[in-house]
Amino acid sequence: MTLKRIILIVLTVLAILTSGSRLYETLQEPQYQSRLELYQTDIVLQAQEWKPEDDKNNYQGAQNAILGANPTESAAQQYEKARQKAKSAIEKTKDRIEMRQPITQPENQVNSKLIAQNQLESKVLLKSLDEQQKTLTELELRLGVLQAELSKTQLALDTWEQVAQRQLIYPEMSKTARVLSGLWGNQKQLLPDAQELIQSQLNGWFRTRALYQLYTLQERNDALKTLEVSQQQQAEKALLQLSIVGVVPNLAGLIGLIMLIFLLVQRLLKGKESLLAHNSTLSWSTPWNAETILQVFVGGFFFMGQILVPLFFSLLPLPRPAGNIRLQAIYVLITYILLAAGSISVLYFSIKPFSPLDNDWFRFRLGGKWILWGLGGYCVAIPIVLFVSLVNEQIWRGQGGSNPLLQLALEAQDSVALGIFFITAAIAAPLFEEFLFRGFLLPSLTRYMPVWASILVSSFIFAAAHLSLSEILPLTSLGIILGVVYTRSRNLLAPMMLHSLWNSGTLLTLFVLGSSNN
Repeated sequence: MTLKRIILIVLTVLAILTSGSRLYETLQEPQYQSRLELYQTDIVLQAQEWKPEDDKNNYQGAQNAILGANPTESAAQQYEKARQKAKSAIEKTKDRIEMRQPITQPENQVNSKLIAQNQLESKVLLKSLDEQQKTLTELELRLGVLQAELSKTQLALDTWEQVAQRQLIYPEMSKTARVLSGLWGNQKQLLPDAQELIQSQLNGWFRTRALYQLYTLQERNDALKTLEVSQQQQAEKALLQLSIVGVVPNLAGLIGLIMLIFLLVQRLLKGKESLLAHNSTLSWSTPWNAETILQVFVGGFFFMGQILVPLFFSLLPLPRPAGNIRLQAIYVLITYILLAAGSISVLYFSIKPFSPLDNDWFRFRLGGKWILWGLGGYCVAIPIVLFVSLVNEQIWRGQGGSNPLLQLALEAQDSVALGIFFITAAIAAPLFEEFLFRGFLLPSLTRYMPVWASILVSSFIFAAAHLSLSEILPLTSLGIILGVVYTRSRNLLAPMMLHSLWNSGTLLTLFVLGSSNN
């Protein structure tokens, strides 16, 4: 066995262990998808407050069609569902903490390492527990407002009492809970700093409803009028936001569902003459073997991304930009570019001995129907990934982690930072990932398996490479669609376009939902 193979085997084992460890760590991390759903719920609550000056009856029908017959009731159910998920996550984390067996006597070096690892894992679990408890407290604070608005006063008071009992852990939210109990309780009370606490601990519709209740009890008519004007302005803005994050994707998803049904029926009726059957069994002529595939992914994608690039940044005398969102965006972009450059370099030198390649490899053609394949694939992906995400939600119950870029983009209300995130997610990522996973990996696998199996395997690796347990199923389904689009169109521009549209839509949704929350 050559030295090169030994190094490759060691790196492969290291890659599997490191990636597996990272995936395991995401088990206790929250998903941002659940938070996005609540953000959209908050937009619906704000939008329902819009009152047109005339044609009220016609608007009521349109409102019911867009927002639902009772948005407040639906929001309360959504928040109660999120509350139960948070409680379940807390119980699971507590059980894991209790099940841990502390090692207190370091008899040898092995035990010392076990103690250090045990302490590190305990810190991670305790931090996760604190975040989960804080999330639960925030949810209950808002849920109580919804319950009070639905005239379920006693239920709201009970909910706020649970928040108030956590005074030692979250004193500000505890005080706010007591303020809200005083505003809606049977015996009304105006506690000190009520307005300041409401404005600091609540936002959006919840802040408006609490302030409305406060100003009504204080008989501040001028403040009420100002609040109503502001409420109408926010409601109009919410309707626009709702159309962006709801109507447009839903319309594209409806078109995609019709297209999907058409393609499946056509496949049954026309068989090999259908669009889905086009090039479905046509494999690539792959001159390299599995060792080259491992060399590219382990030596390039893993070694460069997980070891060399982080090591490079750790050696630079620069602190991690934790507080500045623009610097964070630049850091993410530079990191990604270095990862892509390293991986592509390893890929180039790995397959250079096999040059010249057949014309089918890494094909970019401006002509043809690649735009139709890209747009059509995007529309079809929406209902498929949505369905898989609903199933996935039942499996992970709000846990399993998410791409950290999602959280950064969600909280970034800076046009420059969002522009940089857009370059990373909507341009750099589609170019690099499609070139690597669809351009190289998928065709390479056709040497050992059929095209459909190559699509499945490459899609799973594509999903696992994002290092988030909760995203494996949705990203695998997206990867399958990307693979189908590429194998049928035989043009990398098609999956790149689909990928770019998907990431762009995600970023736009994050920006809109984040701005509404702020």
